[in-house]
Formats: sequence, structure tokens, C-alpha cells
Amino acid sequence: MWWICCLIKGRKVKVTYSPLAKHFRVVDCSKDRYIRFMRILLTFVLLCTGCFLVSAQTDADSLHYRKIYYMGGTGLSFPLGKSKNVLGTKLFSGSAGLDIALKDSRYFLSPTLYMLTFRYDQQQADPKYNYMIENGRTNFYMLSLAAGRRHQYRRLNTFAYIGPVAGLIVEPRGNVVNEQFRMSNKYSLTAAAKIGMGADYKFPGFFIGGEIGYMYNFRKMEGNSIQFLTVMVGLKSDITSLSEKVTGVIGIDTYKD
Repeated sequence: MWWICCLIKGRKVKVTYSPLAKHFRVVDCSKDRYIRFMRILLTFVLLCTGCFLVSAQTDADSLHYRKIYYMGGTGLSFPLGKSKNVLGTKLFSGSAGLDIALKDSRYFLSPTLYMLTFRYDQQQADPKYNYMIENGRTNFYMLSLAAGRRHQYRRLNTFAYIGPVAGLIVEPRGNVVNEQFRMSNKYSLTAAAKIGMGADYKFPGFFIGGEIGYMYNFRKMEGNSIQFLTVMVGLKSDITSLSEKVTGVIGIDTYKD
């Protein structure tokens, strides 16, 4: 038996030939990738669900009680599915946000700005420009307003979150003007949803942690659905005293009972 991968009408297929049966078999590889992706997504959702169930225990959270933390991270973003037709992983992506504990400190709000960088290959001609971009660079600036739940194991914390996202996409474009290639950008707004999970560990004065998240954009790019996996690691530090000073100046009593 032998096989070969090829393109038929724009689709990647796997052609298999069996000498015994004396017949060819054609398999749509894109469907195989879709099935694999759905399995990965289902596993990820089950892990997030497990994190929520574990965090439903009633142990007291002494590290986050009436606390506000600043989180800064760096990492990578991996396009999934048809996103790979347009986007590719590129160094580096980053995030900056807050971890705001609610009165029940098992629950938290996490407004976070994700600054994601990808390799960019333009798929559709833009009538405003003379040339198409290959191996360029595109940026996503995505503001997530997530809510989540966590569980404390002494100095170790695990958490899971979900929430809406709004953002700005910057795509590269190019024109030849006076025999010079001049770069410009195309800007567009998008809405998305994000789910994720992670953990952090407390050292004296700061936390070290990481998270993995899945983001789905409701706006297509170059005719392709956009979804990707984000992996971030970084530091988390307590800024509660600073926030209390700020709220005191503007006349708000923080965590007033």
C-alpha cells in the first residue's frame, strides 16, 4: 500500500492505493484536521470544567482576600484550524491585566489586554493596494473582560475563567509609490470570546504563574475563521495598597461592607 498527499480543487487530500484490493481511496485531510481539533478543544473544555469543580471546595483563600494583583506575562500564540492559512506563530506575544478578588475571594474579575503577534500571509487582493503581503507581521490588541474562579492549595493557586473580548486588528498592506515600496496598515475592530485556565505559585513578595487560553474571533480575516491558542507565563504582584490610595482620593471606600 502506498499513499500521497495532493491538492484537488483547493483541498488537501490523501490518496491511498492498495495493490491487493486494486483500488484508490481519497480522504479529505481537512476533515481529519477538523476532527483532531475538535478532540483537542473537547479535552481543553473538560480540563477547564475540572478546574471549576475542584475550585468549588470551601477552603479559605487567604492570599487573595480583598486583594488586587497586577499580572504581566509573555508567551506565544498558536493559530488553529483555517487560521493557519493566514497566520503563523511569531515571537513574542504579551499580556497585562488585573486580578481583582471579589468579596468571596474564590471568585475574581480579570480585565486583561493581550498583545498578540503573528506572521501574516495575505490571501485576497485588496483593491486599494498594488501588491499582496507574504511573510508579514500582524498584531491583535485584545481586551478581555473575564470572570473566573480559583482554588488555593497553600501557596499554589489554580484558576479557570471565561469572558467576552473586544479588540483591534492591524494588518500590513503595501503600495509602490514613486518606485518605492511604501508600507501601511489596515485597521479593523473585532469581537471574540475567551476561555482559559492556569496556575500560579506565591514566593515572598510576588507570584510566578502561567495560563493557557483559547480565543475565538467572530470576525473573519481574508475569508478565514480566526481562532488561536495563547500560552503565557509571567509575574503577579500585589497592588492593593496603591488601589486603596487611588480610590481614597476619588472618594470610594474599597470593599465597603
